[in-house]
This record gives sequence, structure tokens and C-alpha cells, in this order.
Amino acid sequence: MGQFSKNIVFTLLLCYVVCLHGNAPNAINGKEFYNLTFQDSIEWADYYYNIHRYEKAIPLYEKSLEELDTPEKVHSLKKLALSEAALHQSKESVSHIYDYFKIDFQPNFLQHEDFDEIRETEEFKKLSGSVLPKISAWSILYFFVSIIGFYVMFVLLLNKNIDLQARILISLFVFIHSLFILNICVNNTNYVFEFPHTYLMSTWSSFLYGPLLFFYFRRVAKSSEFKWTDIWHFLPTVGLLIYMIFFVYAFSGPEKIDQMLTRLQQGLNPGDSTKLTLMVIIKAISLAIYAYFVHLIIVRNKNGLAKKTRIWQKNMYGIHVSYVVIYLVYGLSIMAGKNSGFLFHAPIVLMSTMVLYIGYAANVQPNVFSGQYDYTNILFPKYVKSGLTESLSQELKENLHSIFHHEKLYRRNDISLDLVAEKLGTTRHNASQLINEHFNMSFHEFVNSHRINDAKELLENENERNIIDIAYEVGYNNKVSFNKAFKKDTNLTPSQYLGTIKTR
Repeated sequence: MGQFSKNIVFTLLLCYVVCLHGNAPNAINGKEFYNLTFQDSIEWADYYYNIHRYEKAIPLYEKSLEELDTPEKVHSLKKLALSEAALHQSKESVSHIYDYFKIDFQPNFLQHEDFDEIRETEEFKKLSGSVLPKISAWSILYFFVSIIGFYVMFVLLLNKNIDLQARILISLFVFIHSLFILNICVNNTNYVFEFPHTYLMSTWSSFLYGPLLFFYFRRVAKSSEFKWTDIWHFLPTVGLLIYMIFFVYAFSGPEKIDQMLTRLQQGLNPGDSTKLTLMVIIKAISLAIYAYFVHLIIVRNKNGLAKKTRIWQKNMYGIHVSYVVIYLVYGLSIMAGKNSGFLFHAPIVLMSTMVLYIGYAANVQPNVFSGQYDYTNILFPKYVKSGLTESLSQELKENLHSIFHHEKLYRRNDISLDLVAEKLGTTRHNASQLINEHFNMSFHEFVNSHRINDAKELLENENERNIIDIAYEVGYNNKVSFNKAFKKDTNLTPSQYLGTIKTR
């Protein structure tokens, strides 16, 4: 085209702009003229869209995406998605919706009536089913279990009758379970897009389940103090937390939405981590290793705790092992490309069972958390329905004194609250209330006090005997439990106490 022809075209376009926009400025440079004519193309695209000439509108909208600022780009992307939908081009329409959502996430846009043409297509149903809020029976169940879990955590933390370290460990164990279940609830309802900072909010604790359970069982069984050398058990969690802070938690809400939409566009679960397979493998290995450690503690100390406590711990361990096994199977399904259905919900159901079981124990037998058993109820008034009258209480107190001081019932290594209740001819509930009200002790503390007093007398009168023989005679099954109880009562080990006797 010659220069003369170019001038004619330029003049005609300038006249067109003046007609559309009123009085032209006295001086209009080339950039301003280009912007005006470019804006005109959007107006023409809108014109074609309004008269349903979508095939004419689409090229103009696509052209505008290369140069327009964000507000105009949002407009073009929305119109492109609607235009493609009107032409039954679902893949192209959904692709433009993704691009629009990454700039301005407004999921209600999917409810526009012009999407009715593609609403039943696989691509559109996957997108709308993943971002529009929804409620299901599973999500309701998980929500209530998580709330119960947080409540149980506070109940345990505030119960000063439980050993401090034990209650901190078991409370954290319940907390990370509850947080994970709540995270699943938020993901399943798609509210993770409404509240993007909940994205992967429980992932940081993925390697914490095993260590917490291990240290809790170790504390209850051996009364072991936490040492600085134990910190290495938490190094994987620290490393994961640092990674999550830099690559997820520090991101803004829109950036997290962009991450989730990218995963969804790739055919993946938007609420999962980008390193899901690796995370599942490492977590499964961690769970299996610590489950074995806990098993060793239970086997080595099976005779050191009351029968009811052993039953409670075995049940708790059984739920945990079931979770580990199911989680290993779930990990294999992830590697096989499956992440839904039964194998998705089974581990979460077992986690929920763990939370509810611990909640039950916190309600009816809170002393098991310190390695004791005592039927009490801290969620409701204590002994509200007790049939223990004052006269009966005094009578039972005298009988209790007799079987402990004369029969020395505490020397039986299988002593339990049920056995004492049977000897007294009353219920275990009354026996527990009797000890609590008259001696201000739990059953476990009451038995230990008599055993240690008896042991001190034997050490003083028969100080040439082996300490382990005395431990067995007063009712202990092993030296570890005897030393633990003796030091708690006297602040000395049996050997140290014996040394003080010999120096008198």
C-alpha cells in the first residue's frame, strides 16, 4: 500500500473516531488514536456478542487479551467463556473460565444461564463441582468430629489430675487429628476457595502423629522426661514446616487460589499438595516406624499398668495401627492415580474414631491418660447418681481399711478397682467414690501409697534383702514401676533410701 493510500485510511479512521467520541482533541497523537480504535474493537465485540454473532465476537475478544489491562481483560475473558459456551465449545469455554478465575475468582459466574449449553459436559461439571460450595453427609460428619476434637483437647489440657507432659502430648495428638479432619471438611465443601488460607493448613503436622503417640506412651509407661536428644524426632516436622511457609503459607490468597486452579486444570485434586505422592510415602513410613516403637513399649510394660488402662491403651493402639495399614493402602492408590472413594474416606474415618475414642475416655475415665484408671466423669457433675449414703460410706471405709491393712490386698499384683469393689460387696463406682472422698486420691495413688509404706518398713527392718524382692512382695511386677512410685513418694530411689537407713 502506498503512502497516499495509508493517509486516506488514516483519515477515514480518524473521522470515524471523531463521530463516535464527539469533539476530538485539538491534537491527538498516534498512541491515543490507537487506544481509541482498539477500544472500539471491544465495543464491536460486545455488539457482535449482543446480537449472538459469537463467531465474530470471539476473534475480537481474543485480540484484546494481548493488550488490555486487568479490568478490561476480565471482561473479555468472561465474554469469551460465554461465547464459546453458546457455540457448544466446552473445552475452550472452561479454559477461558480458568484464566478468568486466576485473575478474579468469582465462582458464582458459573451459574450464568448462558452456560446451560455446556453445563452437563464433563469439563464444566468437574470445574463447577470443584469450586462451587457444597455440603455432603461426609462434610457434616467431619465438621462435628473436628469440633468435638478441639473441645476434647481443651478438656484434657485443663485436667490437672493428668500428668502435665502426658496431657500436653495427648492434647497435641488430638489437635493435629482434629485440624486434619477440619481441613478435609473445608476441602470437601469447596470452601477452601472461599477461604484460601485454609489451603493445606494441616499439612505441616504430617510427620507429627507418630512421635507424639510414641512420646505419650513412653511417658505413661516409664514416666520418662523429655530430653534434648529427643528433638531429632521432630526435625522432619520442622523441615516440612519451613518448606510449607516458603512455598505455601507465605503466599497471598489469590496466589493460593492460582495454585489450586492449576492443579484442578491438570486433573488433580485442588486441595492436595503439589508433592502429594512424596508426602504420602514419607508419612506412611513415619507412621509405620513409630507404630513399631509404641508396640515395643506396650509389650515391655504390659504388666506395669492397671488392667483397664492396658485395655484402653491397646484399643487406642489398635485404632492407630488400623489407620497406619489403611493409610499404606491409600498411599499405594495415590501412586496408582486414584484418590477418591472408599480409600479416601477410610483413613479419615479411623482418625475420627481415634478422636471420639479419646473424647470418650476424657469423659468417663480421664485418669487413664496418666496410666491410671478411675471411673469418673468430668463433663458432668461427679457422682450425681451415686447411691452411697453417709452411713454406708463409713462402713465401707472401715472395710477398706481392714482389707488393706490386715489382708494387705494391695500386695496382689493383679489388684484392680473391680477386685476391691468385689471384696467390699459394692459397685466399682462406689469404691472409686469412697477412695476419692475419704482419702482424696485416685485408686492408683491409694494402692501405691500402701505399697510404698509397706516397702519402706521392709527396707528398714530387712535391709539386707534385695530391693527387687521387696518390690515383688509389695505387689509390683517390675523394678521400673517400683522405682517410679517410690521416688514420687519419697523423692529418693529405693537404693538411696536404703543408704540413708544404713547411715543412721
